Amino acid sequence: MLLPESMSRIVVAGTKSRMEDAIDAFYSVGSLHVIDHTTGDDGLSIGSPTPSTSKASERLLKVRAMEKELGITNKTSTADVAVEDVRKQISAGDVESVEREVLEAVDARNDLTQKITELNARKQNLETLERLSLPLDLYSGYNSLAVLVGTTVADPTALSIEGAEVFADYRKKKGGVVAVFVRKESADNAAAALADYGFAEIQVPQGPKGLTPAEALKKVDADIAAATERLEAANTSLDALRSKHMSFLKGTDEELAIEVEKGSVPLRVAVSRYSYVMDAWVPTAKVDAVKAGLEQKLGDDVYVEFQETRGRKLADSEAAEPRFSKVPTRQKNGKIVSEFEYATSLVSIPRYQEIDPTVLIAIFLPLFFGYMVGDLGYAIPFIILGAYGLKKTRHKDWRSIALALFFGGIWAAIFGLFFYGEFLGMHFIGGHYDDVGAWHWHEDSVALGGTSVTWDWIFGQQFPEWFANMMPSFDHAAGTHHGVGKLVEVGFLLKLAVYIGIVHLAIGYLCGFYNHMIQENGRGAFFAKGGLIISFFGMIAFCYALTNAMMASGGADWGLLTDGGTTCVVFILSIILLAIGTGIGIKGEGAMGAIMALPEFLGQILSYTRLAAIAMSKAGMALAFNYICIGMILPTMAVIDAAGDTITVLDPTANIAFTIIGILLLAFLHLVIWTLAILSGGLHALRLQFVELMTRFFDGNGIAFSPLREIRKKTFFSSKNANIDTQEV
Repeated sequence: MLLPESMSRIVVAGTKSRMEDAIDAFYSVGSLHVIDHTTGDDGLSIGSPTPSTSKASERLLKVRAMEKELGITNKTSTADVAVEDVRKQISAGDVESVEREVLEAVDARNDLTQKITELNARKQNLETLERLSLPLDLYSGYNSLAVLVGTTVADPTALSIEGAEVFADYRKKKGGVVAVFVRKESADNAAAALADYGFAEIQVPQGPKGLTPAEALKKVDADIAAATERLEAANTSLDALRSKHMSFLKGTDEELAIEVEKGSVPLRVAVSRYSYVMDAWVPTAKVDAVKAGLEQKLGDDVYVEFQETRGRKLADSEAAEPRFSKVPTRQKNGKIVSEFEYATSLVSIPRYQEIDPTVLIAIFLPLFFGYMVGDLGYAIPFIILGAYGLKKTRHKDWRSIALALFFGGIWAAIFGLFFYGEFLGMHFIGGHYDDVGAWHWHEDSVALGGTSVTWDWIFGQQFPEWFANMMPSFDHAAGTHHGVGKLVEVGFLLKLAVYIGIVHLAIGYLCGFYNHMIQENGRGAFFAKGGLIISFFGMIAFCYALTNAMMASGGADWGLLTDGGTTCVVFILSIILLAIGTGIGIKGEGAMGAIMALPEFLGQILSYTRLAAIAMSKAGMALAFNYICIGMILPTMAVIDAAGDTITVLDPTANIAFTIIGILLLAFLHLVIWTLAILSGGLHALRLQFVELMTRFFDGNGIAFSPLREIRKKTFFSSKNANIDTQEV
């Protein structure tokens, strides 16, 4: 699970005349990752696409053009179609016939759209000319006169041009319109004068004698209405064609895309006049099955030869021929863990020679998220939303988010119920037993649980003792508190976050050591990572001893470092470990790298204290919001409990309006916290995986295992005998 699947290299040789049958066989076994052939001095050349590929490519372009015109996308839901039916329709020329039908409707729609655009432009000009009240025929037909008609920015009503007649109108919101009738020899002077007013010429529509712009507008409006009606009919026709052909087009798109992909395989293999030779990577566990499958389908026309099982040593890859040096990575994870592979791919694909961090992300990402949220009330929506997303979506981005919410919500529920004892920022239990065994609720339990509102106080009921025993307890001056108070046990949460960081980082360093050990050898791993690991634990021991001395009861006691006690032993051990680790590091990585790593350890470990900080920040917001809504808005009354204490309890019926306002406001404010928990908790949990954990051992830049196989989503084989296994073997 930690390392990618072992890969072996094979060579497949066969008769060139059966190339197409061979390609079908390659796809049927589903486990051949082709190594692209490069032309060299081996006397072999790169092959050519199969004869049918050109026609299939041409049809595929036609189909995708039709899908675009009809608005058919990858998200369009269509019925699945049988491969046999699709192939029969393609052979019968249905692609071309449907294309003619669709293009005819599209052309009609485009012509009407263009016509309406032209009519609207004409309408706009007529609306402008209508302000001058001149018949349309007066704007043209002169031998000696030039007519300048257009709009202006400035007011043209005061415009005066010698030897010209000017008709103008100006409206503040619409601007100006002007028509100038002038002798042709003075047209340039008139244009220069108009330029000062921001003149823009417009086209005057032609019309019969005496036709006014208002009359022409009525005809244009009628033409637009008629064209719009015809356009709606054309769109309806296209919608009908979309419904009629979308299943065929989606199925044909998939079938032709597979055919083109298959037809392009010869471009990746070596060929001679009568044969072909293909190199491929195959999962080691599948070598025999692949060999048997190809021989069964192709008989004596194929020869499969095992070449090597590639080890994890870097030297093996470096010694190989360049095109064989990089081995593809096939991640080997279970059904649930494989869902987290997308998170790993956000950084890079693991190399063949290194540990796949996916399983570590699957463990720690939701765990850290749950630690920071730690509230049963927020966890339940996370679980529901995540489960719904995993059930409904197949998009890798949304599935990764749903996955983190679902498993993070489970951990948040576990922490919220068994560790923090919280629901919506309020502890379940805020009361305690006194010395004589009487139970008391605390109206103000800040010293106990970090919130003045608890669920036992809200319900006015004592929770069962077994329920209280599910959570850790802490003794305080006011009594025993059940559940870790995020704003009270601050030191405990910070220490726990540091310990979590130490474990997390130690796993990263050990993974780095293991990577070097399998890539090189034990000695190389010892000098590359061994010194770093020893220094890491030495720094932990050093800080432990130092903090014990600094925080001794009664003030700092530096004598603890030399008195021979436990702290002294740990301190001496830390010095020894640091000296040994630094010495090994200097030999392996150089003095600068070994020395600079020491202060980096502190920064790496302390970055995990944000786990506690984010948990506390959420608790602080919840404390404030709960106090505002429950302590200040919801109505209360004073009563005497069974122990004889006078306490304040909720009285929702005292003021219905305030009760409704308080509940609605409480729901909204907790929704704000819930949203921030996704952002802060999710991003920081992801950051700790990418920045703190993976940088300790992960290099990436691997090649994803991409075997020849058919991926069918819209088509299926109706005949079992004709069915080609579309899944990877």
